[in-house]
Amino acid sequence: MRRERLRSWEQPPDDHVFVKTTESKAAAAARIGAGLARRKRIDLLERLKSCFARTGTWQQAGKYVSALVSELPKRNGWTIAEHAGDRSPDRTQRLLNRAAWDESAAMSGIRQFAATGLDTAARRRGDGRRAGLVVGAIDESGQEKQGSCTAGVKRQYMGCAGRVANGINTVYLSYIRDRVGHALVGARQWIPREHIDDPVTSLVMGLPLDLEFRTKGRLAIDLCADAYADGLAFDFVCGDEVYGGCTPLREFFEAHGQAYVLRVASSFTLALATGTGADRTLTCAQAVKQLTKGKRGKRCWEVRSAGKGSKGERWYAWTWIATASPRHHLLVRRHLKTGKLAFHYCYVPDGRPVTKTLLIQAAGLRWPVEEDFAFGKDCFGLDECQARLFTAILRHIVLVMAALAICAVTAAQLRDRTDSQALPPVHPGQPAPVDPGLISLTVPEIRRLLAAALQRVYPPGHAARWLHWRRRHQARSRWFHRRTRLDQGNALVN
Repeated sequence: MRRERLRSWEQPPDDHVFVKTTESKAAAAARIGAGLARRKRIDLLERLKSCFARTGTWQQAGKYVSALVSELPKRNGWTIAEHAGDRSPDRTQRLLNRAAWDESAAMSGIRQFAATGLDTAARRRGDGRRAGLVVGAIDESGQEKQGSCTAGVKRQYMGCAGRVANGINTVYLSYIRDRVGHALVGARQWIPREHIDDPVTSLVMGLPLDLEFRTKGRLAIDLCADAYADGLAFDFVCGDEVYGGCTPLREFFEAHGQAYVLRVASSFTLALATGTGADRTLTCAQAVKQLTKGKRGKRCWEVRSAGKGSKGERWYAWTWIATASPRHHLLVRRHLKTGKLAFHYCYVPDGRPVTKTLLIQAAGLRWPVEEDFAFGKDCFGLDECQARLFTAILRHIVLVMAALAICAVTAAQLRDRTDSQALPPVHPGQPAPVDPGLISLTVPEIRRLLAAALQRVYPPGHAARWLHWRRRHQARSRWFHRRTRLDQGNALVN
């Protein structure tokens, strides 16, 4: 009888099916991710406490960061103040405009926090793999604006809009750890020269009295100098044509022994090495045309991956051309379908080995800065700032960088612990696995977990009080707008 009972336990009934599930793993990852994100938030805010003159201002900044990671559909002064539990937007507006705190020191603290957290995540991988490259990526991002009173606003090409529009542009520096993570660690807003030279415009926009005009290349120099002062080190610095064509920026990097891979225009002129079979001084387009023509040209191209994307390897054809300087090279990328060429001017200082593989790897690591922009805008309201003064815009950017750094460091440190994906396919006809597993926790998912963990409980009547405030404020604004139209001699339309 006892033996039969044991056998019945060993063999399940025919009407039961053994099912595999990842529900427990997902729940554990959510708990771990939320807990680590909360600890990282506390750690960063403690780092920034010395940047604020008053404890109340520091606490308001913490509420601002919590609102940025929340599920708010829009992140402006009103919605952030309501989420923070304030009775009106006064405290939020004071935090950005008039409160005494050092936004430059806060940016430095965020920079050190992000770099330290990503470096720690790289060391904790502990699986014997070679440490990946550390790349500093320079790029700009903008925000469309209406009117002419916002600091730095001008009709210019806006990458976010894909056209010439009225808006502001800011130059950013991203700290990228290959196969680990990345975060924004520096920002400088570009201000047109005419705004700085006009004292009335400068006063209206709240520009500092000692502010000097800086091109985007010069702003990139300032960002990298701040990063070096905080102890950050990059294997390579990457940027697009705006920065590759800036001679002072390239000279700055070479004076500091900093390797770089910078995109340049097809009209960029360089001196080729002797023995290449081409004229000595040519543009990039002319050099590629002369050196890759005929049967010899087909052997110059080599198909290599520029790194992994969400859909797999990013394959391109590559070639590199020696220049008159043994430390400078021209790396050329060709799209396999369209044939479009992209030119990278490269520099590697003395004492460091240089290979085509290394330069290709560095060139492929410029793109994560675009992902930082996407995270910043889609998840944290980087492009939703309604402030108009120079200092207020910079402070909003700093607090968005803080929110992004918290989630980026958390995601990087949990990357290997929460990744349970099935092995990738090896041939086109391979059947799909029964259980595809789970990807690692991403920055948007960490933000959602942190938002749920920081959810506030509001006192009774909070929503009704804000409803009354908004209606009253809009009624007052409408009255003054109509009076202004009367002053301008326009007819009042009921």
